[in-house]
Amino acid sequence: MAYRAAIFDLDGTLLNTLEDLHASVNHTLALHGMPIRSRDEIRSFLGNGMQALIHLSCPEGTASELEDRVLAEFKDYYALHGADHTAPYDGIVELLDVLSGEGIRRAVVSNKGDFAVQALVEKYFPGIFDAVVGERQDVRRKPAPDTVNAVMRELELAPKDVVYIGDSEVDIDTARNAGIDCLSVSWGFRSRRELTASGATTIVDDINDLAEALLLY
Repeated sequence: MAYRAAIFDLDGTLLNTLEDLHASVNHTLALHGMPIRSRDEIRSFLGNGMQALIHLSCPEGTASELEDRVLAEFKDYYALHGADHTAPYDGIVELLDVLSGEGIRRAVVSNKGDFAVQALVEKYFPGIFDAVVGERQDVRRKPAPDTVNAVMRELELAPKDVVYIGDSEVDIDTARNAGIDCLSVSWGFRSRRELTASGATTIVDDINDLAEALLLY
C-alpha cells in the first residue's frame, strides 16, 4: 500500500454539497434584502469555512455585526437543509469500503462547521471513518495543519504514512503545512487549471485514478 491512512476533505471531495450551500446562502441573503449570488460565485467562495463564505457572499462593506447575524441565520437554515440535494460523488462509498477492507485508516478534516460535518458524515458514511473533524473554535482551521495533526495523533500515524485528498488550494496548502502528500481531485469546486496554478503535484480526474493512487493497483 502507498499509505496507511487517507484523510479526506468533505465538500467537493466526498460530497457534492454545492446546491444546498448555494440555496442556503441565498435564502439567508434574501432575508436581509441582499443581492443573491450565482452558483459559480458560491463555488469560488468555498474552502475557508462558513464565516469566510458569508463574508464573501455579503455585499462589500456590510457591517460586521450584520455579517454575524447573517452567519448565525445561515447556520440555522443549513442545519435543516444541508442534505436536501447533497450526495456522495460517484464511486466514493465503494472506494471507502475498499480502503476499509485493505486496512487503510480513513478520516475527514473539513473547514465546514463541525456540526454540519458530523451530521453529513453520519448520514452518508455511517461507521466508515475513524476520525471526523470540522471547524471548531478550539483549533485553527485549514490551511493550518492543526486538524490534520490532531487526526494523526489520534490514529497514531506518522506524516510519511498519510495522504490528504482534497479539491482546493486550501487542501494543497494544508497538506504541505502538515508535511504529508496530497492528492487533488478535479471533480470538486476547483478546475484542473486552478489546481495546477495552486501548486497541485498530483491531480486525479476520476475515482479509478484515485483508487490507483491510494492502492498502487
